[in-house]
Amino acid sequence: MSPVSTPPRRPALPQQPRPPVRPRRLSWATRAVTTLSVVVLAAGGIGHAVVTRLDDEIARVDAFKDMKNRPEAGHGMNVLLVGTDGRDRITEEERQRYRLGGAPCHCTDTMMIVHISEDRERASIVSLPRDSYAETPEHTDHTTGKTHRAHPIKLNAAYAEGGPQLTVRTVEHMTKVKIDHYVEVDFTSFMRTVDVLGGVRICTARPLKDAYTGLDLASGTHELDGGRALQYVRSRHTDGSSDLGRMKRQQRFMASLMSQATSSGVLLNPMKFRDITQAVLGSVRADKEFGTGELIDLGRAMRNLAPASSEFTTVPIGHMEYAVEGVGSTLKWDETKSARLFKALRDDRPLAPYKPRGAYARVDVAPQQIRVQVENGTTVPGLGRKIDRQLAATGFRTTKTPVNSPQRNVQRTLVVHDPRWDRSAESLAAALPGSELRPVRAQGPTLRVIAGTDFGKVRKVRAEDPQQGESGVVTGDQVACAP
Repeated sequence: MSPVSTPPRRPALPQQPRPPVRPRRLSWATRAVTTLSVVVLAAGGIGHAVVTRLDDEIARVDAFKDMKNRPEAGHGMNVLLVGTDGRDRITEEERQRYRLGGAPCHCTDTMMIVHISEDRERASIVSLPRDSYAETPEHTDHTTGKTHRAHPIKLNAAYAEGGPQLTVRTVEHMTKVKIDHYVEVDFTSFMRTVDVLGGVRICTARPLKDAYTGLDLASGTHELDGGRALQYVRSRHTDGSSDLGRMKRQQRFMASLMSQATSSGVLLNPMKFRDITQAVLGSVRADKEFGTGELIDLGRAMRNLAPASSEFTTVPIGHMEYAVEGVGSTLKWDETKSARLFKALRDDRPLAPYKPRGAYARVDVAPQQIRVQVENGTTVPGLGRKIDRQLAATGFRTTKTPVNSPQRNVQRTLVVHDPRWDRSAESLAAALPGSELRPVRAQGPTLRVIAGTDFGKVRKVRAEDPQQGESGVVTGDQVACAP
């Protein structure tokens, strides 16, 4: 028998070198969320070992415990980003320097819904004003077992009453948007993040001064450390725009912080990123399901997002001073416009794009934030009603009940205002060409227009900052401070 021959073995193919692995590039949307919690959503661009350690050290909270009757899940991912007024780790020197004294209210200081589209091509960030009129759903206190009926509150008080769970439930109840993840940070993590990044560059067209927070910035460009940055995003008394003006600054700050983090390479350098995690992990909390896998997948999925595909907006307000017994003055959402906004999130559609329409005069404060009482200072019948209608059509919040002024021989139209609301007065005067500003102390936030015989017509105005523009929606590349 002939021996069985063994076929010759093929020579081994030379091993092909693997192509170099390109470092993951963090998306703009990922950087957006890092404004208040860099360590949470930036992790998709960092090595697995660093992320695993991060996952182990983040404090966990069961934000969705025993929740029933929740909204149907839409498309994409919705993260509720909450900033609290926690200051337990603030030093005494920081308390004095940055006006952080007093007992915290254990409520939310900032609240945003961050929506990432299902195709990972778009991010939409919606700010929810802390003083929004809200109605809590019926709920049970898991500590005492006591059941509380549905009742009205300010949105930021939901956290004090029922922690993250009631906060999530209240937001879902109001928006009909299902929240997939919950992320919470406090003053300490915010300040430490900014400091580790080396500060953040902020530009402002006008001086900003607030005796409550100690903010004092001249017009121009400033490099803010963590404490001064906290003053910048917390200030509510630089003008009559209050909470809405503050949210505008918070969104501007987000863009600047993201630019700083990207240009410095912090979020792509594991060693520098480690320094950030060590500085802020002690005060970051997230839901139990927001773990390492989600962090890595989210970062990988969002790599291709661009600034132009990221949107910022604030819930449309229908009533600026909505009084509620036992609660106080609140901001009541515009039911029609807010419903349309949240339906867009549920349907995973872009929000209304920012599109200038026609010719507008640029102003510093949006007309939607300015309340006006019109007075007819002439003997011309119906002039007050005419000006009231034209101002309302341009966006000003008129009282819709013009009156006759005691002065009936006014020649030049007057804008009478409290000096504390000077920027709002200048914006209103821009809509009334030729009008004269007249400060009156202790008048309060409502501005008065006394019509004169020189009145021609109301000129359309638009806020200088696109965030205060007609649609209320601005893309990320419009928010960033110019280099």
